[in-house]
Amino acid sequence: MKKNMYLAATFMLATSLMFSCGRKAETETDSKEIAEEQNEAKHEDSNIEKDTEFAMEAADAGLLEVRLGELAQTNATSQQVKEFGQMMVTDHSKANDELKSLAAQKNISLPGALSEKCQKKYDELAEKKGADFDKAFMKGMVDDHEEVVKAFKKEAEDGNDPDIKAWASGKVAALEHHLESAKTTRDAVEKSK
Repeated sequence: MKKNMYLAATFMLATSLMFSCGRKAETETDSKEIAEEQNEAKHEDSNIEKDTEFAMEAADAGLLEVRLGELAQTNATSQQVKEFGQMMVTDHSKANDELKSLAAQKNISLPGALSEKCQKKYDELAEKKGADFDKAFMKGMVDDHEEVVKAFKKEAEDGNDPDIKAWASGKVAALEHHLESAKTTRDAVEKSK
């Protein structure tokens, strides 16, 4: 009987270790979470901790905009939506490269791939084609850009790191242009269907 109890206890311990290791491995695949952990180790309790969080969020959003813009090239029906998607690829690729360079100077880790949250958004949109894609994509572009404009304005006003603050400030006008263009394109898509 003691032997059976010992075997059962050993089995339970091994099982719990296996599951806890499995959970750790899952979280370590999220590029954004990995970057967050690295930044916490380097910048926690520093005066640029919030700036590093902004940079990570901006990088994640920028990666998503590029991927979704590429998706629009294949899944959209509307030429206007395809053109908007191309603008996302061009403008956000450039901004992403600038942010990578700035982050390297500041020793800030950025995600190299979409976070699980952004990947889920991408996957949901990738299932749509034609007019359904056009509507969902443009609604998402309006919603995303409204959030991004707020975040960039907040960083431009309240950021602690002067370089990150200046970079964010320099992007606000382009992001506001994207938002207005997204609204115009969304409205055109809504009317044509």
